[in-house]
Amino acid sequence: MVRTGWADWRRRAAGAVVGSAVGDALGAPFEFGPEKAFSARFPEPGAGGEMCGGGGWDPGEATDDTQMAVLVGDSLLERGGLDLADMFARFQRWAASEPKDIGLQTEDVLTSGLPWDRAAKAHFRVSLRAAGNGSLMRASTGAVRFAREGRTVTMDAARRIAALTHGDPAAWEGTAALHELVRVALLGGDPLAALPDLLASLPAGQRPRYATVLAPDWHPDLATEFNGAVWPCLGSAVWALRTTDSFEGALRAAIDLGGDTDTVAAVTGGLAGARYGLDAIPARWTEPLHVPLPGFGGRGLSAADLTGLAHRLAG
Repeated sequence: MVRTGWADWRRRAAGAVVGSAVGDALGAPFEFGPEKAFSARFPEPGAGGEMCGGGGWDPGEATDDTQMAVLVGDSLLERGGLDLADMFARFQRWAASEPKDIGLQTEDVLTSGLPWDRAAKAHFRVSLRAAGNGSLMRASTGAVRFAREGRTVTMDAARRIAALTHGDPAAWEGTAALHELVRVALLGGDPLAALPDLLASLPAGQRPRYATVLAPDWHPDLATEFNGAVWPCLGSAVWALRTTDSFEGALRAAIDLGGDTDTVAAVTGGLAGARYGLDAIPARWTEPLHVPLPGFGGRGLSAADLTGLAHRLAG
C-alpha cells in the first residue's frame, strides 16, 4: 500500500473531517426531498450559493451528524484513547440539550437511563431493528484517530463506538468498513481497490449484504431499504466516489440521491475528503461552515477548528 508523507497525511485527515462536515451541511436542507433536487436548484457545478440553508438549518450549519463526530473526537483526545463511558456521557449531555435534530433510535438509547454498556443492547432486544446509519454519520473523527494503528485496530474501534447507540451488528460492521476505507485513503491508497480484502475481513453473516451494496455494478436505485439504513447509506457513498472524479462531484451525486441526504453526504464527504484531501474542498463550502455544539456552553466550531481537531487526531 502507498504510504503518504506527513504533510499529505495531515491534508487527507483534515479532508476527512472537514469533508464530512461539509457534506452534512450541504445535504441538510435537502433531507427527505426528491431525487435530483440539488442539481435542479444548482445546475452548474462551481457556480456557488450551494450552502443555502433551509429546513430549519442556517446556511453552512452542520447537523447532529457532525456534532456527534466532534464529541467522538473530543473524547478520544481528552481521554487519550477510547473511553466508551466518557464518550457515552458526552452523547447524553448533548442529547439532553435538545439539539435541533437527533435520530429517534439514538435519542431512545441516550435517554433511556441505562448505563453505557447496556442501553443500546436493551433497545435492540426490544426493537430488533437498529441498523440505521447513525453510527456511520459520526465516524470521521474516529476513523482518523485509529487509521495509523492498522486495519484490525481501526475496525475494532469502529465497532465499539457504533455499539454505544446501535445494538445491531450490521451497524457495527458498516462503521468498521467505513473506518477501513478511510484508512486506506489516508494512506494514499485506492479505497475502491481495497473492497475485496475489506469484504473478506467482515464476519461471514454480514458479508453478503455488504458485498451487494459495495459491488461495482450496484446502483442506489437497487437498494432494498431507505438510505437511512446502514447498507444503502454506505453503498451510496462508495457509489458516489466510484462514479465521479472530484470531491465536488461526489457530493453532488450523493445529495442528488434524495432521502437522508445529510448523512449520505456526510459519509461521502468523509470518504472523498480522505481520498482527495482538504485542498480539494471548495472554499465557498468551507467558509460558511459552522458546527454548533448544544450542551457545551455555546461552543461552536468553524472549518479551521475542525481542521485543528483532525490534525490533533491524526497525531
